Amino acid sequence: MVLGVLKLSASDEPARIGFITSRRVGGAVVRNGVRRRLRELVRASRPKLRRGVWLVLIARAKAAHADFSALEKEWTVLARRAGIFASAGRPA
Repeated sequence: MVLGVLKLSASDEPARIGFITSRRVGGAVVRNGVRRRLRELVRASRPKLRRGVWLVLIARAKAAHADFSALEKEWTVLARRAGIFASAGRPA
């Protein structure tokens, strides 16, 4: 996966997320399945996301064959590296 982040200055709106799955990932059924799993990952961690960020999550071809836990681990690593999780003392 690839995670693109745009941090908006002085914005208090909730995080916005877009998903990209190209034909390289697979056919329509495979792409939709990957998008569903990515949406679920983001939905589960939505309360922890900082406000005022726009995210683009790009699936790579290996995402079609990865299990949910591998995708979850990759999402967590990317999100922490990007600093989009709100700190414990700050409201999301």
